[in-house]
Amino acid sequence: MKGDYKMYTVTLIPGDGIGPEVTKSMVKVVEATGVNIKWEEVKAGQEVIEEYNTPIPTYVIDSIKKNKVAIKGPITTPIGKGFKSVNVTLRQNLDLYVNLRPIKSFKGIKSRYENIDLVIVRENTEDLYTGIEHKIGDYGAESIKLITKPACERICEFAFKYAMDNNRKKVTGVHKANIMKLSDGLFLNTYREVASKYNIEYDDLIVDAAAMNLVLNPQNYDVMVMPNLYGDILSDLCAGLVGGLGIIPGANIGKEYAVFEAVHGSAPQIANQNIANPTAIIQSSVMMLRYLGEYDAAKKIENALEQVFLKGKNLTIDLGGRALTKEFTEEIIKYI
Repeated sequence: MKGDYKMYTVTLIPGDGIGPEVTKSMVKVVEATGVNIKWEEVKAGQEVIEEYNTPIPTYVIDSIKKNKVAIKGPITTPIGKGFKSVNVTLRQNLDLYVNLRPIKSFKGIKSRYENIDLVIVRENTEDLYTGIEHKIGDYGAESIKLITKPACERICEFAFKYAMDNNRKKVTGVHKANIMKLSDGLFLNTYREVASKYNIEYDDLIVDAAAMNLVLNPQNYDVMVMPNLYGDILSDLCAGLVGGLGIIPGANIGKEYAVFEAVHGSAPQIANQNIANPTAIIQSSVMMLRYLGEYDAAKKIENALEQVFLKGKNLTIDLGGRALTKEFTEEIIKYI
């Protein structure tokens, strides 16, 4: 059914810092495509902590469970103390076991590299991010790295199915099984078992070698699948290859729910100045539209972004231009 006739209800989490500004831009861009979306806005982050004693009240989870799809701006996570990351909480509560980050270079955005088009598939629910840790008196602290076969199987299955569905040529499994022979060894062995079922090229790579090779020859990689921690680090490294976190989209996907997000931080130092770059969350909305089956609308936004970057006349400050957030957004809408 065409977007002109079908109505979707999507949970909208503006976040904090620059979150409300960039999500506002994203909403305008999506609405310019003609897709009918009812935005159910819910508050999360610093502004609700005092009232609810948590940055993510239960009504946020309830809204996502009802609507099945959400898109969120950045939310500040305290470092070294305080509340658990909102992202980690959402992923664990909703079993969003896939973190999907496409890394694609745009002509017109200054970068050392060209023609990069790879995808990071990151396991999202376990590894060190389970938060199982304790102190050893005043002497030290211990964190437990949890890797399970079911979690390895489903993330590897997703990676290979994604590669097949999107005409990708190769899948690379990333690990540290030479040192962590049991935990990463389990991931690697499971990856190879899953790979053997698919008629697609595959290989594997130790994570430190992967970091080096991604900097030397990023064009050699296509779909890369890995445990949680490595995915967190390498996806940011790859973002740096194509212009930074300000342009990279992200999706957290499970069997029942999907949460799309800007992967950059909340940047409170530039909040409310109309200078934030909304590209990341706009690109995340492209992923969301494809998830909803609105492929034409997704392509319209993608083409408009390509034109804006190529012309280079109304880019935000972080991209080397002088345009304000509102001007950049209006330029995208013009090409839509």
